Amino acid sequence: MSPAAAAQLDLALRGLADENRRAILRAISAEPKSVGSIAEHVGLSQQTTSHHLGVLRKAGLAVGTREGTRHLFAVNPDGMAAVRTYLDEFWPTRLAALKAVIEAGESGVRG
Repeated sequence: MSPAAAAQLDLALRGLADENRRAILRAISAEPKSVGSIAEHVGLSQQTTSHHLGVLRKAGLAVGTREGTRHLFAVNPDGMAAVRTYLDEFWPTRLAALKAVIEAGESGVRG
């Protein structure tokens, strides 16, 4: 993993580590929302919500756009790429272990 990819992964994992930020991501997953709407949805102050949105934006997990005078936030569909790539590295090992357990069980079954 390149240093840049590792840094992006670290930012994304830190962004996901906080339950408020995960709640914010769920709140903006279906459609873009304003800070006020997000704050109301997750039960936080606008100032706290803005702080968490800043962390999510820095981590690449959320994006902000302007619609007239409104600033809307949405999930960045590419933002989870670093996390997804990291987690995908574990699947071959875990699937191989699962396969071995299943095959061991099948060899012990008599019909």
